[in-house]
Amino acid sequence: MALLHLLSLLLLLLCAEPALAGDPFAYFDWEVAYQSARPLGVAQKVIAINGQFPGPPLNVTTNWNVVVNVRNALDEPLLLTWHGLQHRKNSWQDGVTGTNCPIPAGWNWTYQFQVKDQVGSFFYSPSALPLHRAAGGYGGIVVNNRDVVPIPFPFPDGGDLTLFIGDWYLRSHKDLRRSLDAGTPLGAPDGVLINGLGPYRYNDSLVPPAIAYERINVEPGRTYRLRVHNVGVSTSLNFRIQGHSLLLVETEGSYTSQQNYSNMDIHVGQSYSFLVTMDQNASTDYYVVASARFVTDPGAVDKLTGVAILHYSNSQGPASGPLPAAPDDQYDTAFSINQARSIRWNVTASGARPNPQGSFHYGDITVTDVYLLQSQPPELIDGQLRSTINGISYIAPSTPLILAQLFNVPGVFKLDFPNHPMNRLPKVDTSVINGTYKGFMEIIFQNNATTVQSYHLDGYAFFVVG
Repeated sequence: MALLHLLSLLLLLLCAEPALAGDPFAYFDWEVAYQSARPLGVAQKVIAINGQFPGPPLNVTTNWNVVVNVRNALDEPLLLTWHGLQHRKNSWQDGVTGTNCPIPAGWNWTYQFQVKDQVGSFFYSPSALPLHRAAGGYGGIVVNNRDVVPIPFPFPDGGDLTLFIGDWYLRSHKDLRRSLDAGTPLGAPDGVLINGLGPYRYNDSLVPPAIAYERINVEPGRTYRLRVHNVGVSTSLNFRIQGHSLLLVETEGSYTSQQNYSNMDIHVGQSYSFLVTMDQNASTDYYVVASARFVTDPGAVDKLTGVAILHYSNSQGPASGPLPAAPDDQYDTAFSINQARSIRWNVTASGARPNPQGSFHYGDITVTDVYLLQSQPPELIDGQLRSTINGISYIAPSTPLILAQLFNVPGVFKLDFPNHPMNRLPKVDTSVINGTYKGFMEIIFQNNATTVQSYHLDGYAFFVVG
């Protein structure tokens, strides 16, 4: 009984988040469960929230306190993580394997956090390690600005539209996980979904009949804000709309200098916000396309194209003609790198945004730690194929890191993660970076692997400087 009381007290302490008395609370009650669906025309189980796939939106305003009660109706433990949202004081509310306790099957857990000093487009999903995201469980997060802080562009008179694009496998997430555990790569996905639905039948030989597709209904002449999230497992996607320009205005809580793009490479975990004006004639509908980039299997490229339909209310016919063109070379990483470099932060916009040490000049920041993180192609370690960073493949401990730190439990993790690649055999370990409290860390990413790598710093924001 004493242990139970101690655990209850601990959970209360960890859930306690400082919040101003005047900051509103938003409450959400979710049940996460399997549901039958046919995204690519084949019956399979997907992970739905309150019967919705994709899940319901979290639509809140900056400074609000968000309370999400999650009941896990799956048959295995579950964690939810909130991509791009900063978590102040501690990371207990950001559901990441090894940091937060998973919700056991049949149990519930209440997440509570404050969305502070961030305005923009984010998404939530199950934590990556059990591969639940390969079965769904994702949804959008919109953090609105307060009325006293204007947005740096005219309010879109058409409203908001959210699009989830991502690769999809016909195999279940459990089968995929067993493959990885056995040292077998996942292989190419079976398709690309848009808002949980398969492609419009733009080509009879590539797309089988009777697949449900997404139709986006719009009014001519109006401008819409499209929040586009790549919620897939491993595939970068190029997003474009036939005959329409994409005016980039925001990415993951940061307003950008406004630039028009005909298409945009969106990598796994990334979120972009575009203004799109319905300025074309309505003689036909228009294609909305998300197609795979950098896929190593040439035979899989054609099937990895998600297609939705943009439907004007006065449209006179179905979409026609070829799909809008992707970048010329499907394997050309230089295009993607240069496009990313073209995106600039809008530092003149009003609104809360991180401002390190009161300066936007990188040279004025005192860097306390420098880490070169080098990823390598998967290697065999103890008979299993594992990815590594600086020669270490992380293994999540049975005791979450936060609990081990709070109670000084020895042997759970090591503060010995190397700050550069080591000339030694790769190993499996629970090795943790030993950062400096209130310091500024410079991280250099060096990808020696053969695929595009996406990095997600849970609970933190970082500034791209080169």
